Amino acid sequence: MARPSKPLISRSNAAEAALEVIDEHGLEELSLSLVAKKIGVRPPSLYHHFKDKSELLQEVARIMLVKMPAVSATGQSFEEQIIARCVATRQTLLKHPGAAPLILRYFPRHMLLAAYDRAASEEPYPTPIQMTVIDAVEKYTYGAALFEASARSRGIEPMPAVDSEKYPSLAKAIADNPFDDEQLFVESLRLFLVGVRERIKSNSIGESLD
Repeated sequence: MARPSKPLISRSNAAEAALEVIDEHGLEELSLSLVAKKIGVRPPSLYHHFKDKSELLQEVARIMLVKMPAVSATGQSFEEQIIARCVATRQTLLKHPGAAPLILRYFPRHMLLAAYDRAASEEPYPTPIQMTVIDAVEKYTYGAALFEASARSRGIEPMPAVDSEKYPSLAKAIADNPFDDEQLFVESLRLFLVGVRERIKSNSIGESLD
């Protein structure tokens, strides 16, 4: 039998197949057998590319992030560029709610240091607060995405029904909120970044570091 002109398996297509399995069956049901079946190879073939299941899952986490669509920066302030990238990250993770928890297991910082270096190089803020902004934006973006992904994968609403008589203040806040989930995410980020600019203008950053 002639060999296929193109190898049946590579790190990338194995990770893509694993992501499809997670989308279909859930993270807990992922097995090397299901991944191999998806590609059309025998399970031992996967060990030529991954030493174990953990390494395969790390590659799944990585491809979810690198598949994020490019964001145009034309005519946008730096803050709006950050928000656009965060929205793209959120949307990318929510396409795969079952796999999203992998971001907690395999930290993006450990996989994509070059991207973090680029983010630091592009920030117009003083270097003493660059990590503050990176840390806050990263944790809010991933935290918000994971919160919603968990709700979607379990088939529940992020915010439960609220009894207005028992919880009047919360019910009023929910009723008066003009934003959907993504708009609320954007507005929260925008408020934080406006606060960063105001803090810089007030020259109070150095005081908090003394």
